[in-house]
Amino acid sequence: MSNKDFVKRLKDEEIEYVDVRFTDPRGKLQHVTVVADLVDEDFIEEGFMFDGSSIAGWKAIDQSDMKLMLDIDTAYIDPFYAEKTICVHCSVAEPDTGEAYERDPRSTAQKAEAYLKSSGVGDVFYCGPEAEFFVFDDVRYSIGMNKVSYQVDAVDGAWNTDAEFEMGNTGHRPGVKGGYFPVNPVDQAQDLRGEMLSTMKRMGMKVDKHHHEVASNQHELGLIFDSLTKQADELQKYKYVIHNVADAYGKSATFMPKPMKGDNGTGMHVNMSIWKGGKPLFAGDKYADLSQEALWFIGGILKHAKALNAITNPSTNSYKRLIPGFEAPVLRAYSARNRSGCVRIPWTESPKAKRVEARFPDPSANPYLCFAALLMAGLDGIKSKIDPGPASDKDLYDLPPEELAAIPTVCGSLREALESLEADHDFLLAGDVFTKGQLEGYIGLKWEEVYEYEHTPHPVEYKLYYSC
Repeated sequence: MSNKDFVKRLKDEEIEYVDVRFTDPRGKLQHVTVVADLVDEDFIEEGFMFDGSSIAGWKAIDQSDMKLMLDIDTAYIDPFYAEKTICVHCSVAEPDTGEAYERDPRSTAQKAEAYLKSSGVGDVFYCGPEAEFFVFDDVRYSIGMNKVSYQVDAVDGAWNTDAEFEMGNTGHRPGVKGGYFPVNPVDQAQDLRGEMLSTMKRMGMKVDKHHHEVASNQHELGLIFDSLTKQADELQKYKYVIHNVADAYGKSATFMPKPMKGDNGTGMHVNMSIWKGGKPLFAGDKYADLSQEALWFIGGILKHAKALNAITNPSTNSYKRLIPGFEAPVLRAYSARNRSGCVRIPWTESPKAKRVEARFPDPSANPYLCFAALLMAGLDGIKSKIDPGPASDKDLYDLPPEELAAIPTVCGSLREALESLEADHDFLLAGDVFTKGQLEGYIGLKWEEVYEYEHTPHPVEYKLYYSC
């Protein structure tokens, strides 16, 4: 779409507002709404000025001016606003030079795609994220000097089998770790998820399925794969729709990796493939019908997994999910048979569908940074010809202790992940995709979260230590 066509659309469809949206370093979608009458071709060409010092991890107050550059090809009508509003995803630029701002996550994703092409390895990097989420009816938490607590509740929660409700208790609900694929009335969220998915479809998103996940109150919708930046845009829309449809139902959705004890956490498996000249680079005659390049790509992911954790698993809560001995993919191994390692090769008959799946990321990640970092690790594997070693086709959860101890793991805390990223980040700097200043700013934000977490007493510590 040309700038002229976009402006014409605003008039032809009688659109009242243009919502310009961008993503901050932590991955949260931000926006400002502009009267549509003010959006002309010059506005699109020149960009929208805003105060970058108000965004955590970005500009200082004395150099705060920044520009939002509209990507009009991303435009969609917002289904939740009362007034007709068209939304456009933006990248962030320096006002004086017009160059991409080094700490803008979307610009990083675009630079990663450009680096892939310049490397000669491939033309396009496809991502297919599988982002799970929880839905609750009531969420409360308190952080104070004398009280630290949280409480979640949901009518269909496994813990509510004997609860008294005004409308009565039907008794139909999934048990703990028993939520995978039951039909209604056990699955009580069919219509909620259906509305989420149909809303996405009306917005032009490519979707394919929805279902209840393993944990109580846990769900997943299916996004069809796309190229890196486009898919990160789509994942931001995915989260936006889920949050707002849930809110319209009087419910609360969260992408927090581990919102409650004793049940499965939330992950975001990322399916990845590289294509070159219209052909799949990862299809071949090696293990599980992979190419040598695909195996080297896996080698890069496994080598840099602990540094990647700081970006793919960027919350202190992420490591409540990544715990050895459970279903979480904490072992730095790969396989076509089991799901217990960091990387899985999904079975497929078609070479065009040949891909590798990183299983350790979670949806608290900034999608632009997450997908870009995974690509950069994989490209380093191809460039350096990193051997991933033999595949692990045994059940990794049933290995003898001596064999299990020989398999390295991902990080066990955000602190360890940040220290790993500080020690291993050169692969991200290739082609100036990430920059040192960007990583320093990002790591600084995440250390703030670590300090707040580590300096706050946990309720379980009262149980363990109060009477010591």
